[in-house]
Parts: sequence; C-alpha cells; structure tokens
Amino acid sequence: MILVTGATGAVGREVAGLLAAAGPVRILARRPERLTVRGDGVEVVEGAYGDRPALDRALEGVSSVFLVTNSPTDPDDERVAGAAAAAGVRHLVKLSMMAVEEPGADDFITRWQRRNEETIRASGVPWTFVRPRTFMSNTLSWAPGIRSTGVVRALYGDAPVACVDPRDVAAVAVAALTGAGHESRTYAVSGPEAITAREQTAQLSRVLGRPLRFEELGLDAARTALLAKYPRPAAEAFLESAERQRAGAKAAVVPTVEELTGCQARPYRTWAADHADAFAAE
Repeated sequence: MILVTGATGAVGREVAGLLAAAGPVRILARRPERLTVRGDGVEVVEGAYGDRPALDRALEGVSSVFLVTNSPTDPDDERVAGAAAAAGVRHLVKLSMMAVEEPGADDFITRWQRRNEETIRASGVPWTFVRPRTFMSNTLSWAPGIRSTGVVRALYGDAPVACVDPRDVAAVAVAALTGAGHESRTYAVSGPEAITAREQTAQLSRVLGRPLRFEELGLDAARTALLAKYPRPAAEAFLESAERQRAGAKAAVVPTVEELTGCQARPYRTWAADHADAFAAE
C-alpha cells in the first residue's frame, strides 16, 4: 500500500491518479470532498498532519509515502517522518524544489525546504527527494486576466525558466515510489526547454486562437500584488526567486523525466493545449 498526501494539489492529484490506475492507493486528506481521484481501489483517511491518530491510521500497513507539505510554520515534515518511522514505512518520497541544491538560492521558502529535507534524512526512513523546477500550471494565475481582457501581467517577461508539467513531476515520483534503487537519491526535474513569460503568452495566444498581450509588471506593482495574496516572507521569497530567474539561474534543462519514465518531458505548448479551457474567454 502506498500513501499519498497533497492529493488535491497539482502534483499529488496526478500521483494519486497514476497509482490508482495501477492498483490500490490510500490518501490522507484534510478535505476529502476536494479529491478528484476516486474508485474502488482508493481508500481515503480524513485528517491533517497535526492529527497523530489520523496519521497513524493512514500509515497502517503502508510501505511507501508520497509527501507534500505546504506550511512554512507547522512541523509537518517532522510529524509525518516521525509517524512513518514508527509505522515501519520503508520509503518516503518527498516533493521538494530544485532551488534547494543551488547555492545562490537563499530565500525564505528555499531555506524552509532545505530544513524539511534535513528533517527527513534524520528520521531514519529511507528517502527520495523529487525536486522540480517551476510548474507550468503556475500560469493558471494568468487565467482571469486572459479571460477578461486578453492581457498577461507578470514580472520580468524575458526571464527564461525550464518550467515543468506537474504530470511529468508526478510520473517521476511514481517511478521512485514503485521502482527499486531510488532510496537516498535526489531527482531534479525540469521541462524540455527554457521559456519566458512573453513566449508562454504567445503560445497561449496560438492555442486559444485569439490575440493576447503581455505587459511587464514593475517590481513595486509585483510586490503589491504578491502581498495581497501571501504573507510578506513568502512574497519576498517569490521576488528573490524572480531575480534569480532573470539572472538565468532557472534555465537549465535536465533529462530526468525521460531517464526515469522513458517518455520525453512535455513542452509548455502541450500543457497549454491540454488546459485551454481554463483560459477561454468569458
């Protein structure tokens, strides 16, 4: 039995779907009503990481865990790793981020993920870290502007990033969960090309069959927009990450998807075509 957490998120939902298509899977969910993966082989345990009895129920008889954590203040990695060790889990595959292996990345979110990895290493549970680059699905945040005005507004329109389809990240995670020899390994995961926000806008325009315009946000406007959605430490971390992207730190392409899955990583134009409905005009 494999336990999946974060199954309502971009990667976790895909991991759960891939595993459910091949056999039984268990999901720990704080809000089960939000799950999209269902079926006879899908077992759901309702609970949060801070609910140790629920966590113990979810881990009973589990051989491997796919772990996604989001809170920079709660010790969720410590909670899951400790409970997994007590339950005799043999493998924990954690969704991390590529920036943790890059010395120039020292923002709030990257430091948090580095600490999480250290916590899991110290737990004694055999581990694998899947470290993706920026998700292509992050551009879904452009959808309201595209639907209403046909305009994309973003910071640093000409900064390249080798963004990755969450479906490919999930495929790598499933390969690690179900294959042999992945313990104590770290897998950086990127898309097949470095692409800028301006180029993504042009590709979306072609997919949608209507003109779109890119408008570059200034730094102050970008900060204001981020602070409207996130606490200041997270907002500043996103801005620091954007500066690294502008300097070219996120443009490198790695072959991990093809090496672990046998399939080429999907380019942004494929992701855009598959999600065109999200950007359809109002």
